Amino acid sequence: MNSDSTRRRFLQVTAGGLVVSSALTSPDTQVAGATEQVKRITPATGDVLRTTGEVSNDGKAILESERAIPVIGTSDVLICGAGPAGIAAALSAARAGASVQLIEVAGCLGGVWTVGLLTKILDAGNKRGIMIELLKKFTERGSQVAIDSNGTVYDPEIAKLVLEEVCIEAGVKIRLHTRVVGAVLDDNQRLVAVLTESKSGREAWQAERFIDCSGDGDLAAHAGCQFEVGTGSECTCQPMSMLALLTGLDPDQVRPWIRETGSSAKKRLLELMEKHGIDPSYRAPTLRHLHSNVFSLMTNHEYGVSAFDADAITAATLRARREIHEIVAGLRSIGGPWKNLAVVATAEQIGIREGRRVLGRYTLTAADLANGLSHKQAVCKATFAIDVHALNNTGNKEINRDYKTGGMKPYDIPYPALVAADVDGLLMAGRCISGDFIAHSSYRVTGNAVPMGEAAGLAAALSIQQQVMPHELDWKAPGT
Repeated sequence: MNSDSTRRRFLQVTAGGLVVSSALTSPDTQVAGATEQVKRITPATGDVLRTTGEVSNDGKAILESERAIPVIGTSDVLICGAGPAGIAAALSAARAGASVQLIEVAGCLGGVWTVGLLTKILDAGNKRGIMIELLKKFTERGSQVAIDSNGTVYDPEIAKLVLEEVCIEAGVKIRLHTRVVGAVLDDNQRLVAVLTESKSGREAWQAERFIDCSGDGDLAAHAGCQFEVGTGSECTCQPMSMLALLTGLDPDQVRPWIRETGSSAKKRLLELMEKHGIDPSYRAPTLRHLHSNVFSLMTNHEYGVSAFDADAITAATLRARREIHEIVAGLRSIGGPWKNLAVVATAEQIGIREGRRVLGRYTLTAADLANGLSHKQAVCKATFAIDVHALNNTGNKEINRDYKTGGMKPYDIPYPALVAADVDGLLMAGRCISGDFIAHSSYRVTGNAVPMGEAAGLAAALSIQQQVMPHELDWKAPGT
C-alpha cells in the first residue's frame, strides 16, 4: 500500500486542515465514525481542550468521554526521544532526504548526555560517521580536557548547543516538553500514529516510519510490542544513578582522585570518603574534571527502582539528590583542597541504566558476546565490557563469576536487533534494542547508541524510498 492511499484510508481533512472523520484503529483503539470537527486552541490565549467524563460506580476510575485528537504533524520519519540515539537517527534520516520530526520530553536535546549530566561517552573510540562528527564538535568547542579525551569527556552545556545546531542545520523539526503516551496501529499491525501530551494538550502525529529512541522502549510498549525487563522473576534491573556538577576544586590539588588519572582513582576516592565517615551508595565513586574548576561526580546508586513507576522514581530522585549534597558536605568538611567544594547542579533526570528490551528480529545474547558475534548486517562493533552494576548493596558475585570474569570479544550489533518483531514500521535504537540482560549491560552505553541511531535513521529513510518495510530492507552499512 503506498503512502498516499494509506493516508486517505486513515485521515480525511477539510480544506482548512481540520480533521472531520477518522478511522484510525488498533487492537485497543476504535475511533471509527467520528464526525465531530476537531477543536483547535490558540496557544497565546491559554485556553485548553477540556476533558469530560464520569466517575465509575465504584469510584476507582474516571470514564473519559471519547474525543477527537487533532493530527498536528506528519512526516516521513518520527523519532521518540532525543538522546544520543535519537539525535543520530534524526540526523541520519534527514540527511538521507526524509522529513523528520523529533519528539523529546525534556527541555533540551541530548538525553543522558545533557539532562542526565553524564559527561563521559563510553565505547566511542572505534566508531565512525555521526559519532566522529559529534566528538569533533565537542572537542573544538570544549576545554583542554575535551581535547585530551578526543571529546569523550565533554561539557553538557556545549553538548546542548552543538546538538541543537546540527539538527536545525539538517532540517529536523524539534518538539521539546512533549511525552509520548499512546500509539495507533492499523489492521495489519503497522504503526501509523503516536499520541502525545504536552502544554498543547493531547495531540496525534503521523509518519511513514517510527523510531523508538526513548531508552525505556515507551513507544514500542504503547504499540504492543513484546519486551523483557531486568533479570529473574522479580525483573530486577541495574540501579539508577544521579550525577552532579561540582566546583571549588583545584584540578592540580585533587589530581590523584580524578578518574582520568587511572582506574585506581576510584579506589582512592572511596578510601578517602570512608576514612572520613562518608559511605556512598555507589562503591566506585567517580570524579571527573570537565574544565576550569568544574567537575562531575557520580557517587550514587538507587537499587530496585522500576523505570516505569513514577512514584518509585520520584522517591529515588529525592534520596539521590539528598545523598549527593550530604557527600559533598562531608568532603568539604575534610578541609584542605576540599574546603570550597560546592554543588553547581544535580541532574534534572536521574540516570536510568535499564528499561524495556524490546523484542526484535534478532536478539543479542551473552553467548554472542562471548563468541565475538560477526554478522553480515552489522550496525557497529561494540567493545565495551559486560558491566552489570550491583543489583543490591551486596554486589553481583554470581554475575561477575559467570560472565564478566570470563571475558568477551568485540561483537557486532546486528541491524535486525533494531527492528521490532511484532509491529511493522517501527525501529529501535539505544538501550531498548533486542538483547538479553547480560548483552544489554555492554551495548547500553552511549558510544553504541549513536551508531545504532544512525543506522535506524538511514534504514527508515531507505525503506521509504524503496517502498519496503524496515524488516524487508536489505541492510548494508554505508561503505560496505
